[in-house]
Amino acid sequence: MQDPRWDAVRKGLRRRGRLLGEALKPPAAKPLAPAPDQARPLDGIPAQPDSGLDGPPVERARRLVESPVFLLSSVRSGSTLLRVLLNSHSRIRAPHEMHLRTLHVRQDRDFTVTAMRELGLDREELEHMLWDRVLGHALERSGKDLIVDKTPANTLMWPRLRRAWPQARYIFLIRHPAAVVESLTARRQDPDRDAIHAEVLQYAERLEEAQEALDGVTVAYEDLTADPERETRRMCTYLGVEWEEAMLDYGSKDHGDFRPHIGDWSEKIRSGRIQAARTATDCSGLPERLVEIAEAWGYAEPGTQDAEPGVPST
Repeated sequence: MQDPRWDAVRKGLRRRGRLLGEALKPPAAKPLAPAPDQARPLDGIPAQPDSGLDGPPVERARRLVESPVFLLSSVRSGSTLLRVLLNSHSRIRAPHEMHLRTLHVRQDRDFTVTAMRELGLDREELEHMLWDRVLGHALERSGKDLIVDKTPANTLMWPRLRRAWPQARYIFLIRHPAAVVESLTARRQDPDRDAIHAEVLQYAERLEEAQEALDGVTVAYEDLTADPERETRRMCTYLGVEWEEAMLDYGSKDHGDFRPHIGDWSEKIRSGRIQAARTATDCSGLPERLVEIAEAWGYAEPGTQDAEPGVPST
């Protein structure tokens, strides 16, 4: 009879051989870094294509939240103020920025893609289901009826929101582009004026596209701070809920922490009071395209550059 200890010796030798082979294997080539213009696509979602395998056609899965509300705006446009006013309503849940676009689904193996395609799902729809589950969870916890996601970066991917939720509703929040530029410049250390202009222009152009393509209600930040009752009444009418005076007293409600990356955290928003908007002086320092958008939004008549924000020239 063969000594069983030889089996253990042979297994040990084979294992050492495998480990030695792995150690001597040349390092795998690192994937090429994406080009600068591909590192962060416009919609903020890295390209993660499916394998292209054939399978059942992809169909939109049932949503837990069929008609969410998306607040689309540029950064530094007063979206945190608007979200706490909405969140003060007894039927509206408007949490901090949720950054759904940064939640991804990974399909690590080819057979994972195949398995999902046999269920009629691709990566995009799987991510939409994940996002919908997050909205449903937040709404369920609140005990309210409507949920509003106010993440400004959603503006950069509005076509995907429309694909994910064909019945979604939209609030478009505009602000004088010069005031947005001033606010960003004041917030950042060693601000790069050209980079800030490019960022504000990107948001403004995408917001303008969304206004043209989607049904919704447009609110100017300057009008919201000047007459919050009138503007919140307009939004409640659009959303199909009764206006509540409590919306004007957001400081008496719990809206969670005000901290970086999930909304404004300045002393102004922490005050709990609606304060007058910072006014923009003129459009003279803006790129020509931003001036055109300011005019389209009613901040200045063509050929003028000194209109007060939110008040079209006459």
